[in-house]
Amino acid sequence: MSKMALWNSVCVTDPSAVKPITGKQYKGNSPKPYWLIQRATETFGPCGIGWGVEVVNERFERFADEALHVAKVRVWYELSGQRGVIEQMGQTKAAYTSAAGKHIVDEDAPKKSVTDGMVKCLSMLGFAGDIFSGQWDDSRYIQWAAEETNRRVNPPEEPKQDQDTSPKARAGRIAAGVKNGDTEAAAQAMSGWPEATLNSVWALLDSATQDQLTAAWPK
Repeated sequence: MSKMALWNSVCVTDPSAVKPITGKQYKGNSPKPYWLIQRATETFGPCGIGWGVEVVNERFERFADEALHVAKVRVWYELSGQRGVIEQMGQTKAAYTSAAGKHIVDEDAPKKSVTDGMVKCLSMLGFAGDIFSGQWDDSRYIQWAAEETNRRVNPPEEPKQDQDTSPKARAGRIAAGVKNGDTEAAAQAMSGWPEATLNSVWALLDSATQDQLTAAWPK
């Protein structure tokens, strides 16, 4: 596996899984955490088996009438028989005064801090790398990301290949096609075969089928 294989496989973000950043002093976009959990599961396997999230430690910091929850988060994962570990900090305002002067206490602050740390850890592996590297500022890139996501989620079907290419199997399929009224299609297909293959299959067809194919043979 190349050094950038993992990064390149997870760096494109589905536009439907992107949300604007709110509650911060800066603007921008961020990937939806649950979508990242799904992508990590697609890449490494079920959470708790192929990868996981651990809280190393957490604390509350007090600043005047505000409080900040801080968590040190660890993400581990298994890849190609090796275990990887990444640690990052996550933080969330737990108590603060809103712009309207109302005192807010966020009881979900610890959960949000852990999620923030998880997102940062996964970003270091390349997950949603297009957002964190600034590519999301280009509308043309977003359109491409949507198309690339569709190709990943709905890959084109590969043409079905005949499993048995022996003369007997080919003759059986040709005879069945003629019987079902697909004589012209069968004749067209046979006309592209090598002469040796054509002769071998032709010898296995009954005379009635041969006559129908001869009549439909491409001129």
